Amino acid sequence: MNKLLMEENERLQKQVSQLVHENAHMRQQLQNTSLANDTSCESNVTAPPNAIRDASNPSGLLAIAEETFTEFLSKATGTAIDWVQMPGMKPGPDSVGIVAISHGCRGVAARACGLVNLEPTKVIEILKDRPSWFRDCRSLEVFTMFPAGNGGTIELIYMQMYAPTTLVPARDFWTLRYTTTMEDGSLVVCERSLTGSGGGPNAASAQQFVRAEMLPSGYLVRPCEGGGSIVHIVDHLDLEAWSVPEVLRPLYESSRVVAQKMTTVALRHLRQIAQETSGEVVYALGRQPAVLRTFSQRLSRGFNDAISGFNDDGWSVMGGDGIEDVVVACNSTKKIRNNSNAGITFGAPGGIICAKASMLLQSVPPAVLVRFLREHRSEWADYNIDAYLASSLKTSACSLPGLRPMRFSGGQMIMPLAHTVENEEILEVVRLEGQPLTHDEALLSRDIHLLQLCTGIDEKSVGSSFQLVFAPIDEHFPDDAPLISSGFRVIPLDMKTDGVSSGRTLDLASSLDVGSAAPQASGDAPPDDCNLRSVLTIAFQFPYEMHLQDSVATMARQYVRSVVSAVQRVSMAISPSQSGLNAGQRMLSGFPEAATLARWVCQSYHYHLGVELLNQSDEAGEALLKMLWHHPDAVLCCSFKEKPMFTFANKAGLDMLETSLIALQDLTLDKIFDESGRKAIFSDISKLMEQGYAYLPSGVCMSGMGRHVSFDQAVAWKVLGEDSSVHCLAFCFVNWSFV
Repeated sequence: MNKLLMEENERLQKQVSQLVHENAHMRQQLQNTSLANDTSCESNVTAPPNAIRDASNPSGLLAIAEETFTEFLSKATGTAIDWVQMPGMKPGPDSVGIVAISHGCRGVAARACGLVNLEPTKVIEILKDRPSWFRDCRSLEVFTMFPAGNGGTIELIYMQMYAPTTLVPARDFWTLRYTTTMEDGSLVVCERSLTGSGGGPNAASAQQFVRAEMLPSGYLVRPCEGGGSIVHIVDHLDLEAWSVPEVLRPLYESSRVVAQKMTTVALRHLRQIAQETSGEVVYALGRQPAVLRTFSQRLSRGFNDAISGFNDDGWSVMGGDGIEDVVVACNSTKKIRNNSNAGITFGAPGGIICAKASMLLQSVPPAVLVRFLREHRSEWADYNIDAYLASSLKTSACSLPGLRPMRFSGGQMIMPLAHTVENEEILEVVRLEGQPLTHDEALLSRDIHLLQLCTGIDEKSVGSSFQLVFAPIDEHFPDDAPLISSGFRVIPLDMKTDGVSSGRTLDLASSLDVGSAAPQASGDAPPDDCNLRSVLTIAFQFPYEMHLQDSVATMARQYVRSVVSAVQRVSMAISPSQSGLNAGQRMLSGFPEAATLARWVCQSYHYHLGVELLNQSDEAGEALLKMLWHHPDAVLCCSFKEKPMFTFANKAGLDMLETSLIALQDLTLDKIFDESGRKAIFSDISKLMEQGYAYLPSGVCMSGMGRHVSFDQAVAWKVLGEDSSVHCLAFCFVNWSFV
């Protein structure tokens, strides 16, 4: 594919050079003809030199369109911009395409080229519908459209973009979009901003926006023999970075961010549609891919609306309590728009209150933080708040006194619904298990269901933002289910450190700092990534009845503050700068260093079973620890107590339990087995105590996320310390897999 794309690029570069030459020649002829036909003094005085480019008349717009067309092609296939390959994008069969970013030009720019299995007209149709694939696009309105005379069309467009965080204003654009067909059958859509900040709707509706500029950008789509299309995309923007706080300017001055948020997203969306169209994608619960994709869009849009809080949506900021850490806004229109077509709205008895906050994080890998928040909801969430939101959704009653005290059992089951081609987005249903406090409560179902969208939690994910967005739903959630989104967004600010591996806390060596120089996980950035900065935005929405507005506002403000405090505690725990021997001792309180524990595990296995756990039994220290960490079978250690708690696991063990080294102590041995599994273990306890080990037959256990895991065999043995006392129990699960 790379060879085909290179040949196509070379051919188009020659074509662009020819078009630029012909365009210059035609402009010279037009100017000469105009001067020869009209030599009057009046004409020479009144005709402005730039009349041919006057945006107030169709002929002027056509001239702008043609100029935009030429400049776009020179960027898409030529050298009008100094392009460099985007770091972290490796060409290959699974790559989204060839991606480059600008170097040393005005504004920020990105270019991508890829092969998709869709016809050119379908590709253009999808790409022109920007709100359907670009999550930051709030709206795109075509104000006027007229034919260009050559089979093409010219459109005047007003587009609004969401603000990524509460700390910056949103952006809008007033542009000309030109669609045409080239002689070789290639389709082109090019776009640029029209000068003047007054273009578009009246100024009142644009008060919350900063007018940004789109330099010549667009799409070039060429049909391939045998079907499919080669797609070239260029995004070139000036986002007016001067208007944001200095610490956040990297978000507006980085071409890499544009590539990650717009350019590659467009190509990935095309690939997703192509796979769905071909029938390659089969999703859970019999839902159509388009329906599930709409759920993801609505969750994201609802969260963006909450963060931006636009006045024309009905949002207004409420008075605070003197501390400006949390912003509380209310929407008394009683309707929350969370669909791109605005066809699905949610009516609350009084309205919606949104409490939101933003904070800077230092030395916290974004993907690790979001994944922890997803896997360990009980660390930050209040079950009664979740119950309040769920009950208001079902009954449209938001009465606080009606809440019954409940405890969250800690159990949550995650059921995957859909994911994008490269797993950068995952849509899932989360079931939270409530624990009743009275006999009467036990007669009622108190489980809560959430529809949840996760972005950037995959270990290989390299993105510009990482999100966990969720909304309460009915357990049957119909296709038109109302969604009130809340959640978290983490955006890296130091773009040079975009490649931080989200698996950092899963790397045993780096987490426990074995020895003086801990080896880095594959794909980790250099050690100075401990200085990684990011901005965290939290937004929660609460329906309310009119007479309870102030009470709900107070509750919302206090709840978000408690969530912020919880996230700060979690951030300190998972920060790489907090790793090292002290962090290891904190995670494995009272336990030896990891290398010593690894030696005890392997020696005890050989002592009890007479065979080696690892192939190279003569290894020691860090080398032995590394071998145990990468052992293909899941090795787990738990405390030798009445209620055994897990204290250590190798990488395969963490993968099997779907948890992290930090959160491992939240799991107990009895939690990963069902009733029959627990009986099997307890029946072998006497054998384990007598001979020091026991074999468990093939069976099924459960991950920390509630997924069933099958294994061919398991071995349990006592781990002996230096004084031959029992230090802990170890388990090895052989040939495990998710059911």
